[in-house]
Amino acid sequence: MTTSEEGRALRDAAAVEPLSPWRYGVNLSQYYTAAGHPNGGYLQCVMANGALAAASEVGATHLHTTAITTNYSGAPEVGAAELHTEVRRVGRSVSFVHVTLEQGGQVMTESLVTLGTLHEDSTVRYMDATPPEMASIEECHQSTDDEEINMRKVTDLRLDPSSTAWWNGERSERGEVRGWLKLNDGDASWDAWSMLFASDALPPATFPLGSSGWVPTLQLTSYIRRIPTSEWLRVRQWCVVVADGIVDERCELFDDRGELVASSTQLAMVRLPTIH
Repeated sequence: MTTSEEGRALRDAAAVEPLSPWRYGVNLSQYYTAAGHPNGGYLQCVMANGALAAASEVGATHLHTTAITTNYSGAPEVGAAELHTEVRRVGRSVSFVHVTLEQGGQVMTESLVTLGTLHEDSTVRYMDATPPEMASIEECHQSTDDEEINMRKVTDLRLDPSSTAWWNGERSERGEVRGWLKLNDGDASWDAWSMLFASDALPPATFPLGSSGWVPTLQLTSYIRRIPTSEWLRVRQWCVVVADGIVDERCELFDDRGELVASSTQLAMVRLPTIH
């Protein structure tokens, strides 16, 4: 890997190194940024790594993050940061770890992480979620690199034509984007851990409504339910309610089996045109 590509692979970009008991170092990568700041889903991969490492230190054998809620009280910068962890409980089926990410002595993000173990051969007993209908990968419109959205360099995003009118400055009455998503970091395909990044990798669903500028996340919760079996994910993200400059947004991700592999919900700040 060349120097210019350092931090491109998600596994390397989110890797943590032990510094002292319950403290870990990380070098936040430029590749996983939007508007110059690390993407929220990418930061959840970082926080999950810290939680898994800390839980392992006290004997937990769980392999996966099954749920994580993150508050983004600050906007961390690319570069060195520290994770401080506190193992709240180690159980037979579930463990809980609290993680904070700090830069310059300030807490930038904090997460409560739920750990467990997912099984590739598990059977879905019930699912009330339907894969969104959309055009084929070949018929969808590819989202190109954007100088403001570095994370587009490590993903292949193909949006359904119904979700791209805002590219031409048109507004929609529906706050929704849907399409196909592939990890393109030169290292790996989607797995249970990288789904934390996938759950926040689509453009904000407020863009079709005419929102402008950065849409900073205040809180993001992701649930990982299945180990994905395909390189391409079928993804739908939509607005539930927008009021007082805040959007409540949901996201669902399905693999080639048509099974829900992950979902997320977030609150984010948004700027929209004034209604006259």
